[in-house]
Amino acid sequence: MSESTLQTPSLTERPGTSDAVRAQILATEHWSLLATRSLTWTETFSRAGMFLTVVSGAVVALALVGNATGFGPAFRGFALLLLPVVLLIGLLTYARLSDANLEEMGLLIGMNRLRHAYLELAPDLTAYFVTGLHDDEAGIAQTYGTVFHRYTGYSVVQALSGTPELVGLITAVTGGVLGALVASSLRWPELASVTTGIITGLAVAAALLLRTLRRYAQARRAYQPKFPS
Repeated sequence: MSESTLQTPSLTERPGTSDAVRAQILATEHWSLLATRSLTWTETFSRAGMFLTVVSGAVVALALVGNATGFGPAFRGFALLLLPVVLLIGLLTYARLSDANLEEMGLLIGMNRLRHAYLELAPDLTAYFVTGLHDDEAGIAQTYGTVFHRYTGYSVVQALSGTPELVGLITAVTGGVLGALVASSLRWPELASVTTGIITGLAVAAALLLRTLRRYAQARRAYQPKFPS
């Protein structure tokens, strides 16, 4: 953390503008960040819904073609054309949702800074704020989890139940099914086809997880908080 980070002067130490004007400017920026965050969530839900629609349509199409062809070679050919498209859409959707989470975190950092500024103007209101007041990792975690997660913590279920994680899970399953189908088309034994599908699905899931961890690690290394806890 740089030395300048720790020497950021408070609002009350900066002459030239009244507290009322400062509060109005801060509130305007707060609403701007809130609107941008709302747009980010709208895009997230829209993209996730589009992906689920594609998956649902693909499943229905595969069922209809399977019933019409007796799940023979024609069905395999159709599935080998359709599933790569679904897999590609899933990979791109997961990447965008993961990046949207990072963008939202940046917006939360800005909102935490604004709350910090509010309390510089009115420190007697500190007890009424339940979200984070600092722009470091602890402050971000407090804003995400509010009051009760300070005591209960986050469970594995909560970590895996986010929208990007669910999209990634469906994408990994799609990759596994495609891997098993390719192995079956090559006339591999059933056990080998199933094993190939499992390995492919796990590989897709691992690749998505590693991408997310790498992106967050890059952001963490580059970011320096201005108002650490």
